[in-house]
Amino acid sequence: MSCSKKTIDIVKVKGGLVQGTKESSITVFKGISFAAPPVGDLRWKAPQPVAEWEGVKKTTVFAASPYQGGNPPAGKSEDCLYLNVWTPAKSSKEKLPVLVWIYGGGFSFGSTAEPVCTGEHLAKKGVVVVSIAYRVGKLGFLAHPELSAENPNKVSGNYGLLDQIAGLQWVKNNIAAFGGDPKKVTIFGESAGGISVSMLCASPLAKGLFRGAISESGGSFGPTRPTTYPGENMKTLQQAEASGNEFLQKAGVSSIAELRKLKAEDLPSEPGMGGAWPIIDGYVIPDDQYKLYKEGNYNDVAVLIGYNSDEGASFSRERTPEEYIANVRQRFGKFADTLIKAYPVGENRVPRTARNLMRDAAFGWHTWTWARLQSQTGKSNVFLYYFDQHPNLQKDSPRNDLGSPHGQEIPYVFMTLDKDNPRTTETDLKLSDIISSYWTNFAKYGDPNRQGLPRWPAFTGESEQLMYLNADPHASPVPDEKSLHVLDAYFKWRFTQEGRLWAK
Repeated sequence: MSCSKKTIDIVKVKGGLVQGTKESSITVFKGISFAAPPVGDLRWKAPQPVAEWEGVKKTTVFAASPYQGGNPPAGKSEDCLYLNVWTPAKSSKEKLPVLVWIYGGGFSFGSTAEPVCTGEHLAKKGVVVVSIAYRVGKLGFLAHPELSAENPNKVSGNYGLLDQIAGLQWVKNNIAAFGGDPKKVTIFGESAGGISVSMLCASPLAKGLFRGAISESGGSFGPTRPTTYPGENMKTLQQAEASGNEFLQKAGVSSIAELRKLKAEDLPSEPGMGGAWPIIDGYVIPDDQYKLYKEGNYNDVAVLIGYNSDEGASFSRERTPEEYIANVRQRFGKFADTLIKAYPVGENRVPRTARNLMRDAAFGWHTWTWARLQSQTGKSNVFLYYFDQHPNLQKDSPRNDLGSPHGQEIPYVFMTLDKDNPRTTETDLKLSDIISSYWTNFAKYGDPNRQGLPRWPAFTGESEQLMYLNADPHASPVPDEKSLHVLDAYFKWRFTQEGRLWAK
């Protein structure tokens, strides 16, 4: 911190001095390096310490986003391990709570430079906001026997998660200089970011790096499966290494040394979300998260977790009832008939009742299960939510049953709704203020509740209540709970020996 001005403008961090910019009442630092560039021989290795620099580094623009398909904000590069800080603190002595954002994108895309996720507005509510980058796609999650052999822990494949942990270690060691309190760190993320939050809560490597966790449309409580589905995305190290061998064959090389010599743009492209996902490696992620939570073997911190009412609108691909039934039978086997009854399809269309199977299989069951297991085996508070804010469409509209799709809550959280959009209502803006207050209160106190807000009850074994976030926020029982119990029977079976063998 600059001693002459007694304000946060030039800050000393690990590596050297950085200088940010004033934006209204907030000081912003963009593109602070928290690890060495993971390039050359460091490709597919755990993040390494940052090199020191001389002089004052201007941190006024976002660093490049991680290398990925498409064209993310700020461009893309393998040299991507940077973070950003928004602080309302006037001095380093304020010890403000810290919110650390982890972006989503299916572990194949993502950027800290997305305008919708600026930390400015949350910071104005009295918290320091940090957003950290991590490697995505095969550059972040390639497992291979050679990579495991060269690793001191004999594992590979979770480099993106190790980047997140390195970012959190940086926060612990440096955030006090920005007026933040390293003992009051809360991580939050959406989609792959919310899943990452879930995994960090289960990772011994992240122990002590945060005291609270917010997961939006996240959770990772499904079993491993060689052929993955949303909600059953995890693979074992052995399964992931086999996929890594196939990746080398596609690249036309026979060794990791040769693969490291290829330019990022010459690596094989992968279908869908890029074929990248964290794995159960026994080190970063020790075991099935469901098992870890049943045994009480996780980082027991307060959590605020939830999902959106119509996640299936973003992921369901079935166009006809026949296609829906066929896909349910293929994925769920002997549980298909009971699930089709619990999540019924229409005579000639696939309505929201059917789309909700995708919602719950990918997000709802995981979040609900997280809340139930932690309330049983943990000591920290659990707060569950259900986001359902959307326009009411005409009854004759083909999408009159449309709810809140995947990711819709993000601008409400960051207070970045487009105020000039005619579809943005005063109710939307009011709900955004309420939600952002819940999130920042949770960072400050480990509890979203404070005077002036609708009361949000903790989720307990005796009272499985959640906060229904819509135009009229209120406490409510878990929606579609009967259907969730039917899906729960499937997942419990999948964890049995019979269920694991069937999935092969």
